Amino acid sequence: VQLQASGGGLVKTGDSLSLSCVVSGGAFSSGVLGWFRQAPGKEREFVVAISWSDGSTFSADSGKGRFATSRDNTQNTMYLQMNNLKPEDTAVYYCSLDIPKLRALEYYSTSDRFDYWGQGTEVTVSS
Repeated sequence: VQLQASGGGLVKTGDSLSLSCVVSGGAFSSGVLGWFRQAPGKEREFVVAISWSDGSTFSADSGKGRFATSRDNTQNTMYLQMNNLKPEDTAVYYCSLDIPKLRALEYYSTSDRFDYWGQGTEVTVSS
């Protein structure tokens, strides 16, 4: 299984940005996808998880009201729409996958729950 994240860039405070993660190379319809981020010098942080089969989501408090994830089954792609970006959102954003989904989405709020990772896409928010 391969994951390819894209869409990062340099934006200003208050701007929006949409990240994509294309999944390929395996059967993952029963899996859970996640977005994590890692700022320089900090631990990898959970952002949001989504069930591939039914599209239900679970978000970290840091992104609630600003970040939303979705998936397109026909394109094998997961998206992260980020609105009202802040400088503290600056990080490398990673997409991840675990197969199959065996627990409630809250279980997947730590990086060790995921077996597959994309390479990351960098988001920089200037003040």
